[in-house]
Amino acid sequence: MRLLIAGNKGGTNIGGCFVRGATELGLEVKLLEARSATDAPQWLQRFNWWFRGKRPTWLHWFSQEVLKTCREWHPDQLVATGIAPITGRALRDIAALGIRTVNYLTDDPWNLAHRAPWFLEALPFYRRVFSLRRSNLDDLSRLGCSSVSYLPFAYEPGLHYPERPSTQEDLQQFSSDVAFVGSGDTDRVPYMAALLAANLKVGLYGSFWERFPETRDLTHGQADVRTLRLAIGGAKVALCLVRRANRDGNSMRTFEVPAIGTCMLAEDTEEHRQIFGREGETVVYFATVDEMLEKVRWLLVNDGERTRLAKAVHALIVNGRHTYKDRLITMLDPSSPGLRRGETSLAEASRLTWD
Repeated sequence: MRLLIAGNKGGTNIGGCFVRGATELGLEVKLLEARSATDAPQWLQRFNWWFRGKRPTWLHWFSQEVLKTCREWHPDQLVATGIAPITGRALRDIAALGIRTVNYLTDDPWNLAHRAPWFLEALPFYRRVFSLRRSNLDDLSRLGCSSVSYLPFAYEPGLHYPERPSTQEDLQQFSSDVAFVGSGDTDRVPYMAALLAANLKVGLYGSFWERFPETRDLTHGQADVRTLRLAIGGAKVALCLVRRANRDGNSMRTFEVPAIGTCMLAEDTEEHRQIFGREGETVVYFATVDEMLEKVRWLLVNDGERTRLAKAVHALIVNGRHTYKDRLITMLDPSSPGLRRGETSLAEASRLTWD
């Protein structure tokens, strides 16, 4: 089987994770980097973003590159990640070549930060759309997407694994009571402010936290992959918040924290409960700032329970087919319905034929 991926590589970019998964499955795989569609002077990027509906500068050029590769290389399937810069017209032409087109929809296209008319017009031209959130499945169907399924985030075994700070320098830098790795959204600030007010040592990493006075002096900035492992691995408790603007029920940290092997305090969502089970089985849940603070304090003084939870959630995720290779297997199987309500297991690799 030949697989063409439209996405990005490097770091924890999902396109690169899919390439590694496809290689392990013995597929022929090519990746076209979606970021090349936005590679332009900053003034031009801003103009297209603000005045042309968040339009990538080279949208048509990249779309034609994808179509050209399909015509010349003849892949069996095209998998695009997120708000991929491919027009509906190009997707229609690709489908006419007999190539199955799939989108792994990492962001909510109705989030005002991402909403782009050109992408909403293109979405119905994908043969299958796999959304990482249940909240927009009905919206996608109403938009005209003919086949929509839920398929959550995952982790990459070569990137997300247990790593604890070992040197004195790393211990000083990465040891914390509570760690959070994620973007600085306005609705997340009260959680960080409460942890600080409680005089807890907080390891905060991610973009945009410097915008808020409460977190400006706390943030360590964007984390690379090793920093992510050490920051989570060096924490007694790792906080898992979903993105409200994205209507998320799970996030990248939902699977990365357990894979790294740290006790997780997870925001209480339907999707989290379907993944992790009842309160106290593998994780502890919270719904408000006060509840988060109460449960953080409880976990910090209960070392044995914290260790038990960390081991339990690690075993659940690493033994539960939650890698990006597993997600790819599901997407490449034409008969796969994705995940139905209440399911956490994925399609078996043996169900697929690659010839």
